[in-house]
Amino acid sequence: MSTPVVMPQMGESIAEGTIVRWIKKVGDTVDRDEPLFEISTDKVDAEIPSPAAGVLMDIAVKEGETVPVNSVVATIGAAGEKLAAAEPGKAGGVAPASPVLPDLPDQPDQPDQPDQPDLSDEGDRQKSSPLVRRIAKEHNVDIGRIHGSGIGGRVTKQDILSFIEGGGTPSIDSRSARPASAPLAQDQPPVFRGAGDQVVPMSVMRKKIAEHMVVSKRTSAHVYSVFEVNYSRVDQIRKAKKEDYERAGARLTFTSFIAKVVVDCLRQHKVINASIDGDNIIYRNDINLGIAVALDNGLIVPVVKAAGEKNTLGLSKAIQDIAERARAKKLNPEEVHGGTFTITNPGNFGAQFGLPIINQPQVAILGVGTIEKRPVVVDDAIGIRLMGFLTLGYDHRLVDGAVADQFMSDVKKGIENFDPAQA
Repeated sequence: MSTPVVMPQMGESIAEGTIVRWIKKVGDTVDRDEPLFEISTDKVDAEIPSPAAGVLMDIAVKEGETVPVNSVVATIGAAGEKLAAAEPGKAGGVAPASPVLPDLPDQPDQPDQPDQPDLSDEGDRQKSSPLVRRIAKEHNVDIGRIHGSGIGGRVTKQDILSFIEGGGTPSIDSRSARPASAPLAQDQPPVFRGAGDQVVPMSVMRKKIAEHMVVSKRTSAHVYSVFEVNYSRVDQIRKAKKEDYERAGARLTFTSFIAKVVVDCLRQHKVINASIDGDNIIYRNDINLGIAVALDNGLIVPVVKAAGEKNTLGLSKAIQDIAERARAKKLNPEEVHGGTFTITNPGNFGAQFGLPIINQPQVAILGVGTIEKRPVVVDDAIGIRLMGFLTLGYDHRLVDGAVADQFMSDVKKGIENFDPAQA
């Protein structure tokens, strides 16, 4: 019996994914959970395991194509089953099994079709997903008027939303290096290219990150508070407990202490662990801690679920695990969404502090600056202490400065007075 392979949903707001490469080819034998293909979204690059053991019978989506989540991208058949006659990527090979259309109100069921070309008055052929076509229909928009930023000129969700919003940041037509939607509040000047300049296309992940960051800046009223923290106490605890943690299979890092203090403080400051949904505020029951992980080609934020229920050792193990698997592209779909608060660490590269962009739909993000010895005033004398800056970026639509500073004050106290019994 054949088993369909579908495009997974790699995030709560993700409606599509791009096939980066096929690890297996038609006719190859595959084991259950063996890496089958690699995808890219704005949340993560990941290798997707086979849902069953057997033979790869058919590849319906070729490398570089973007399709809605739950679209059938391949078929796994039983050993000895006859191979499909269709060529990889042949038109009509993508069939949505159960399209997921987030961010839209409930509507009567309608039979959605896979990516199809739309014809504009000028005869251009534009590809779009069911989600994009539904948004276009609701707003009476001719998709043919939009130059898509996706692969092959495909119109993405962000393209059409930028077009509808008008005053936002529209997609860029790669053929003209000008904003694609009209009318425009402001034209982007053409980009100068000098002799010897190297021009390469943005990766799928890079483009998705760019879209996500622009949306976040347009959505949230970003404000920042910066606190200087003395890490001398936790450094002493870290050195004393380091070998114990290594025997338990974990690394005790400054991030371990910061994460423990943060989740404890989020219990007391629930507005920091919240989201805005239209005119409603969602106060999260769980604390799901996102940990930003830098990759060679971008940044992803895997999530430690139920972080508030873990002790320092448990957080250390969980953070180490998701970071290592993120770099190895071994994360599961559920591990890259559902975060309620994020920690990012630009200090790893020597930054004194950063001003990170909020990871939507969260309302705050903590940036960790470099931790180093500095001269400080101690009892009216100059002393050397291990110091570093913490930056809280927060959404001023919901979080007031006083609330943010109270949270950060508690985080500072928690780190500087960390109880060794909690380590």
